[in-house]
Amino acid sequence: MANSELNYVPAPGVAGKFISVCEDESGALQGIEFHDDDNFNFGFDVVDVLAAECPDKTAMLHVSKEGKERRITFKDMMTYSNKTANYLHYLGIKKGDRVLLIMKRHYQFWFTLVALHKIGAIAVPCSFLLTKKDFEYRFKAGGINAVICTADGEVADEVEKAAKNYLGLRTKIIVNGTREGWANYNRDIRFFSATLKRPADAAGGNDTALMFFTSGTTSYPKMAAHSHKYPLGHYVTAKYWHQVDSEGLHFTISDTGWGKALWGKIYGQWLSEAPIFTYDYDEFFAKEILSMMEKYHMTSFCAPPTVFRMLVHVDMKKFDLSSLKNVSTAGEALNPEVYEKFYKATGLKIMEGFGQTETTLTIANLKGSVPRPGSMGKPSPQYDVVLLRDGDREVGVNETGEVCIRIKDKKPCGLFLGYYKDEEKTAQVLHDGYYHTGDTAFKDADGYLWYVGRVDDIIKSAGYRVGPFEIENEIMKLPYVLECAVTSVPDKVRGQAIKASIVLTKGYTETDKLKKDTMKYLKTNLASYKRPKFIDFVDSLPKTSSGKIRRSEIKSKDWKE
Repeated sequence: MANSELNYVPAPGVAGKFISVCEDESGALQGIEFHDDDNFNFGFDVVDVLAAECPDKTAMLHVSKEGKERRITFKDMMTYSNKTANYLHYLGIKKGDRVLLIMKRHYQFWFTLVALHKIGAIAVPCSFLLTKKDFEYRFKAGGINAVICTADGEVADEVEKAAKNYLGLRTKIIVNGTREGWANYNRDIRFFSATLKRPADAAGGNDTALMFFTSGTTSYPKMAAHSHKYPLGHYVTAKYWHQVDSEGLHFTISDTGWGKALWGKIYGQWLSEAPIFTYDYDEFFAKEILSMMEKYHMTSFCAPPTVFRMLVHVDMKKFDLSSLKNVSTAGEALNPEVYEKFYKATGLKIMEGFGQTETTLTIANLKGSVPRPGSMGKPSPQYDVVLLRDGDREVGVNETGEVCIRIKDKKPCGLFLGYYKDEEKTAQVLHDGYYHTGDTAFKDADGYLWYVGRVDDIIKSAGYRVGPFEIENEIMKLPYVLECAVTSVPDKVRGQAIKASIVLTKGYTETDKLKKDTMKYLKTNLASYKRPKFIDFVDSLPKTSSGKIRRSEIKSKDWKE
């Protein structure tokens, strides 16, 4: 948050027109201010400015699933976003239209996203794993006018099935292929001009630029709307958390269908003038990713905890990762056991962070901080974070409360505008001068925050309130556990009992002895009221398209049974 007593200076480079920062002698962020942003448009004010100032600088190194490399400069990014904007205009897409983007990790996603910002149309990133039912819901909920879709797989078939019951879809564009009745991006884009003048009424500032469907772990996905200022909110994400190098190469593992891609694959990175790496793979293989990191000398890396849980089961010492200077994670809480294994293998400390689809990076282990395994870190100076209980009571040290952001005076840059066309759900989280995240944590005596769980994940057993993450952390210490989820099941005596669903590492199979050994270990290492009463070995855990474990799905099934 802004503090008049701090000494602010413009941020380096292209960001300096819109952002001022205060750092201590070590370069750690003490405060941040945003200004001159009422007309800010990422396409014109960042991409086009960098194209003019450093046209030959790499914006993105893209590797296709076939291994073809493309080095895309900032001049290329301006050229092809302009061509794309003119193409979309030609197809009738205009300011205010909602455009669904289902483009995996295709390089055309970046051209298209920037083009939509320039046009003033609203980009709605979407997963390619969705089906007819998912698209029917999203079309109607978002009032979608156009779809730009990969030709890979069967997702375009699902779009067409859903479109039969929806009359609002005017335009369908296919990428990397052909399809009858669809405009062909790859074929048509070459015919359009690379010149685009910024219109007098260009979208910017508080105008809506993006809408994300939330992960939907507990209900139908909501549409979180963000303004054109949202990219500015990610300067902290890239500069002080990812710690990107303007002469290096940053790699965030994410499909473009969810918000994490925009955390790590465009906005803050280019505001920091740092190149990004994108690999358009179909299936994740840990050894392949490590080989890429070695080959392309990546300097910073960010991935969800699921990825790190896989990486620590590979012999990482076989790969030269000496170029790597900083690693980070978000999406769900990181187990300390995984942190320790990664540190032992690489000498790198994973900088955990916390945020939501509705925010940018909110709590994190930022540059200059010393991470504590299992802790989310401390609140970013960008947000005024408090832990509340019983509505509006700030909790004490080591007391669990809901993570909230104070918005009494002004909404911070990066916080969403609200849920699209849903005033009721918006009012449920934005009220009484706070944004309520629905996530709980406690703060230690040194100000570090420790994740407990979603409000809905808290287990109430025999009068005790138990957070699942603490139990999962203990289970993850077992050498044969790949990942796990702790949930509640009905219990006639306790009200709720605790269940652990466990995925075993390769080479282990479910046996009665393994279950008894697990129970014995937990009896020794957990208080009696925290011990799982049931253990279920499973092949996999249900997850959202963004990789978060869906505890609510496990819980719902058990409670119905």
